[in-house]
Amino acid sequence: MSINLIYLIAGAAMFLAAVLPTVLDRYAVSAAMVLLVLGMGIGLLPLPEGMRLDPLLIRPQVERITEFTILVALMGVGLAIDRSFEWRRRAAWASWSSTWRLLAVAMPLTIASVALLGWGLGLAPAAALLLGAALSPTDPVLASDVQVEGPRVESPDDAGEARHDSGDDEALGEPVDEKDDVRFALTSEAGLNDGLAFPFVTAAVLLASAGGAGSWVAGWLAWDLVGKIAVGVVVGVAVGWGLARLAFRSPRRSLRLAEQGEPLLALAALVLTYGASQLLGGYGFVSVFTCGLTLRAAERNHHYHRSMHEVVQRLERLLTLIILLMLGMAMTKGVLDQLDWRGVLIALSLVFVLRPLAGWVSLRVRPRRDDLPGGMSRNEALATAFFGVRGIGSLYYLAFAAGEHSFVEERWLWSTTAFTILVSVMVHGVLATPVMRHLDRRRDAVAP
Repeated sequence: MSINLIYLIAGAAMFLAAVLPTVLDRYAVSAAMVLLVLGMGIGLLPLPEGMRLDPLLIRPQVERITEFTILVALMGVGLAIDRSFEWRRRAAWASWSSTWRLLAVAMPLTIASVALLGWGLGLAPAAALLLGAALSPTDPVLASDVQVEGPRVESPDDAGEARHDSGDDEALGEPVDEKDDVRFALTSEAGLNDGLAFPFVTAAVLLASAGGAGSWVAGWLAWDLVGKIAVGVVVGVAVGWGLARLAFRSPRRSLRLAEQGEPLLALAALVLTYGASQLLGGYGFVSVFTCGLTLRAAERNHHYHRSMHEVVQRLERLLTLIILLMLGMAMTKGVLDQLDWRGVLIALSLVFVLRPLAGWVSLRVRPRRDDLPGGMSRNEALATAFFGVRGIGSLYYLAFAAGEHSFVEERWLWSTTAFTILVSVMVHGVLATPVMRHLDRRRDAVAP
């Protein structure tokens, strides 16, 4: 790819990042849909001879750009969630009930159902498990239409002396909390399940390398499934706590970045957290999300969180649009060549049956009362179960696994994953706006 073409694509993405959110706000069309279709159109045109869009040839680049995009999105999600989580309080755990249900029930059910379907259609067990794991996480990048909008905080003019150093939620009167449990559930789920899918991707790689289940299972259960998650959480909390103390309460004024309004701390935090977690053997995705939550927990109402979130959101939007343009181009340049009826069946089953059913079971078996935080009505549970958007996380996990082991079905896996993302972006993009507006109207109608 020539440098001039790179400038052209980057410039187009920047322009679209600026105008699409406003232009499409009132329509049932998402920016992701437009970018994918535009990319597919560009892919039909003659392109420079040296331009490579084959994921097998540019796998390291795909892995790195999708990895960084997810990290940026996870930091944004962590900062955006208003609902507090205090691990010592039982009520806090209960208010996150929908999140735990989606992670502990819906996600494993989705992995198992996709893997079993793929195995039944003739995939090798390891490839089937990899497909299930890669397609299981909901996407924190492409699901912005069904996620919380951002930190609900004080304005700088209202800050004054109203904040307490403790960061108490009641500092400015009304407690900060999410009023929309659907958006909260989908946002918090996307923030955590990108990291929690990693053990199952690792299991697929180990299964393929060993040729079957064996001595690696015990180590996988102890370290990959439990140990790495624990390390990720601890690192995220530690780094987030340390940076928050520095930014909000440092004895040196020059280090109190919150007073200076320097939002780049969010980017420094995500890179620092990810690097530390990876070096210590933890899951960096889990660390970055928990770091974002911990930063937000410090002075929860402070306007500095909005400043950090806006910077992260703009970078995320730019990276996402570039990836979607390139993915769309790749779709009409050969990435879908290996797609067959099995891939189509798996994609449609996941979007319309498997994820909605798994999500419904997780939320409606012994449901929490819908008048309590974390509880949902039937309609809200149905919407939450359905809007499991698949996207950039799936590309990352497939690229990561392909770098760890050579899968015979790799080209087919890329075709199926790309088609699944296409279906998810189109279906969820069309339905997100009308469904969420309908739920908002119903919620407003019953509000006291």
